[in-house]
Amino acid sequence: MSPRYSMAVDTRRCVGCNACVIACKEENALPPGAFRDWIATETKGVFPHLQQEIRSERCNHCARPPCVRVCPTGASHVNAGGTVLVSPRKCTGCSACITACPYDARFINPKGYADKCTFCLHRVKQGQEPACVASCPTRALAFGDLGDPQSPVARALRARTPKVLKAETGTEPHVFFTR
Repeated sequence: MSPRYSMAVDTRRCVGCNACVIACKEENALPPGAFRDWIATETKGVFPHLQQEIRSERCNHCARPPCVRVCPTGASHVNAGGTVLVSPRKCTGCSACITACPYDARFINPKGYADKCTFCLHRVKQGQEPACVASCPTRALAFGDLGDPQSPVARALRARTPKVLKAETGTEPHVFFTR
């Protein structure tokens, strides 16, 4: 049975330091101004009773990815492990996938193709964690095979109540946020 790669972000631990963003940018040699992950801050409540949530966000590697459905060339596809990837050689840069993504997780690389988080599959295949996970000083990020009960992500999801972003879209994202 193939793995189902997923990530959990512990919003109690994320301090918005941007270590994940910088590690991703360096690991994947991203061009200036381009990012595959980012830090989002959400404040809720009414003063003086406010709550703030800091999240490391990226492509949600959805089980039902709208970006794949709308891609006219098949460049956007679901890979083994459930990761949503882009084949640069097939991509025309039409931006249909960018428009379809409810998470704003894609951009057009200056080389002309859609670009996004890959969960650093090149590292995962070598038994390493994605660069963002490996660099997190507070260990707010957990990654692994959701089907393996001993994986860091499965343990993180058992320990806390998970939520997903924009559940109403029906995309079935595989990046979870816990408190």
